[in-house]
Amino acid sequence: MEPGNADPKPSQPASGNLATAEDAGHRPPAIIPARTALLVMHYQTDILELFPSVAPALVSNTRRLCDAARQNGVSVYFANIRFSPGYPEVSPLNKNGQGIKQMGLFLGDDLSPALGRQASEPLIIAHRASVFHGTDLQVRLSAQGIDTLMMAGIASTGVVLSSVAYASDADFRLMTVKDCCYDPDPVVHEHLFATAFESRTTVLSLADALSLLARSAA
Repeated sequence: MEPGNADPKPSQPASGNLATAEDAGHRPPAIIPARTALLVMHYQTDILELFPSVAPALVSNTRRLCDAARQNGVSVYFANIRFSPGYPEVSPLNKNGQGIKQMGLFLGDDLSPALGRQASEPLIIAHRASVFHGTDLQVRLSAQGIDTLMMAGIASTGVVLSSVAYASDADFRLMTVKDCCYDPDPVVHEHLFATAFESRTTVLSLADALSLLARSAA
């Protein structure tokens, strides 16, 4: 997570100008619920408090996505970034980690309770921007036979970018839900979805994702 400044350029979480899968007239390929997981990244209180103008809409969108996944047999995984008091996990060589340390974030904050996490839904704790780096997430997913990930997170330039790059290299089939991702820099956010995310994932609007989940259980 690269928190940057709190809401310097507020923009609403929406599809913007990028044509998502169904906007372009192409339905995304069907998913197999038992082999698919929704991965919700960094929807935690310290991060949401940085972006108060958009947090309610983001949380509302992502709660709808979580509920649809649950209703249609898709596993839900959450991932938070967290450190111990004194930040012993932060290397003096890690510029992003040093920025987090200076801000005093991610020591005792929690997953947003509005997402309604169930007892059976894993919460992965990471110490780096990627939710895969140094965690057992990939092992957990592979053990459950999951090869397809639907991804949502804050911020697009931090956890989403880092985790998409890792998961793509690990040969997961990837989808990113644009209305459930956010970055305080809207220009970079749009550019990522039009380039790096488009080349590695199927970009979905929230409506696309809800439709896809509903069809998967039909």
